[in-house]
Amino acid sequence: MNYFITGATGFIGSQLLQRLAKRPGDIYLLTYDQLSEDRLSALIEKHQLPKNKFHCIKGSITEPNLGISAEDTKRLTGKITHFFHLAAIYDLTASEEDMMRANIDGTEYTLRFAERINAGCFHYFSSIAVAGQFRGWFREDMLNEATGLEHPYFATKHNAEKLLQETATIPWRAYRPGIVIGDSKTGLADRIDGPYYFFKVIQKIRRALPEWAPLLGLEGGRLNLVPVDYVADAIDHISHKENLDNQCFHIVDPDPYRAGEVINIFAEAGHAPRMAMRLDMRVFRMVPSHLWSQLGQIPVLKRFIDAISQEMDVPKDAMSFFNYPTQFDCTNTLNALSDSQITCPRLPDYADKIWDYWERNLDPELYVEKSLKGCVDGKVVVITGASSGIGYTTALKLASTKAKLVLVARDLERLQQTRNEIERLGGQAFIYQSDLSKDESAQKAIEQIKRDHGKVDILINNAGRSIRRSVSKATDRLHDYERTMQINYFGSLRMILGNLPEMIEAKQGHIINISSIAVLTNQPLFSAYAASKSALDTFTRTASIELGGQGINFTTINMPLVETRMISEHYRHEGGIPLLSPEEAADLIIKAIIEKPKRIATKLGLLGAFVHGVYPKLGELLMATGYNPDHGNADEGEDSERKEPTADVVALNSIMREIHM
Repeated sequence: MNYFITGATGFIGSQLLQRLAKRPGDIYLLTYDQLSEDRLSALIEKHQLPKNKFHCIKGSITEPNLGISAEDTKRLTGKITHFFHLAAIYDLTASEEDMMRANIDGTEYTLRFAERINAGCFHYFSSIAVAGQFRGWFREDMLNEATGLEHPYFATKHNAEKLLQETATIPWRAYRPGIVIGDSKTGLADRIDGPYYFFKVIQKIRRALPEWAPLLGLEGGRLNLVPVDYVADAIDHISHKENLDNQCFHIVDPDPYRAGEVINIFAEAGHAPRMAMRLDMRVFRMVPSHLWSQLGQIPVLKRFIDAISQEMDVPKDAMSFFNYPTQFDCTNTLNALSDSQITCPRLPDYADKIWDYWERNLDPELYVEKSLKGCVDGKVVVITGASSGIGYTTALKLASTKAKLVLVARDLERLQQTRNEIERLGGQAFIYQSDLSKDESAQKAIEQIKRDHGKVDILINNAGRSIRRSVSKATDRLHDYERTMQINYFGSLRMILGNLPEMIEAKQGHIINISSIAVLTNQPLFSAYAASKSALDTFTRTASIELGGQGINFTTINMPLVETRMISEHYRHEGGIPLLSPEEAADLIIKAIIEKPKRIATKLGLLGAFVHGVYPKLGELLMATGYNPDHGNADEGEDSERKEPTADVVALNSIMREIHM
């Protein structure tokens, strides 16, 4: 008993190869070049397979006769009992031309070669994609009934199997695996596909919200996920059973989970919040498919879909699978496996292994350039409020880079001290004394910076002030609101507008605005401060829409409470309300420089925004619990005796500590 395999180094092929190596007989492997031979050698070495069983045959599925020499063809004729054809393109994002060449031409060339050497049985690896977008149950004896084959992947896999069934002159068996994911025992996978596309979304939600936070989500069709080890075990067993020729086998989960359930299962595996309520997307199936196609061609909707796809890091083609309408009968497969111990494991039993392997080995973030030096090398970085606190600490963190640090603040003496410290650390700093709350002073600094350095590459609007005072105690202090707005909003706006023309001309620039958690949580006693930061947030969102297509990036950091001289004394006295250190706050700015996200916020801030947005009365009640004059929440500048916080305040602060970051 001898074997011939195409695609032996692929995801499924490598698993099948390990199983066939345990059976008697030699194994002939189609290799395209030296690289594929090296991969096979590494695979054989890794799994300690008997080397004497394997023989490489040089060729390609995209050439007639597979490009195999006449000598090798003669050597193989009459010797191959099982011919396994796995080589194909399974990538939804590949070009139609490549899919046609590999999936259809490749299958025809491979089948003709198998016939030429008189192979005993041709084992074809198809896919459930042959059903297209068929609505309802698709049986293993169905093929021509498929509908919705507009996508090249569906069409090429369908037509390739049709070619096999209609033209093969030797016995054949076709296997249609579901969406193949990692090994159920180890999580091992070699690519991001299927449900993996949604892992990044789950991870982002986990970072933003506590695990117990209930979410509202969507429910879609059934996603037929199968672990690669089950696929390999099933095909190895079925291919060696007698009297099963000229049949198709759905290698699928007999009882698949729906899309929303799948996401919740992986969310639980990743310790992320789960969807407590899900809107069933099947209600949209009443809309005819041709109408969906027409709607999808409307420019504004295309841009909307593109934006969602980009924001979620999910390919548009993959998003269409969320509401997949087809279910797959697998009677042939279950009957063929009935005399074995091979069964499809349930997803909740191995989802943690799939998630863990992805996060450790396949997460795209692992391969993104995260070097701060690479992001700021040779660039002009302006930091306002750089003489103390967050600005000072951020400047020191950038000192070891080759950035040109432009430091702006009112206190010249402290600016000089900051510059000296940066130069001691090997950095390059330039200082500009300016009061950004005053137009003349700000404009003078902006013009001087332009003359000295040209275009600003990264602008960090950090300068600001905070006033802690209840509204009832500020009825005669309108000037507090005015001066807070002058620096927090108009000061930042002066720097943005003053440097924007050069950024637009260069089609490049990054503006980082330091906002506040108070904008998200509606924190009592900070009405003046939160209002000024809210104005900056709103401006940033609007400007980002207008300028995003011109290469200008905006990042808003809703900074939580930071232990600076301005507030640490008061909050340390109250005890319990979590504070970031200036170093931790600066790390958020460094994260913004490297990743360029639209927003950075802590779990506490995002949870506050969610509660205020969905349950505003509850949000008001929670914040009122922390604010009560009788609890010692004195206004700024008051000398009244502070009282110990009551039990409800202590409890609230304890919860805040749990979800702070």
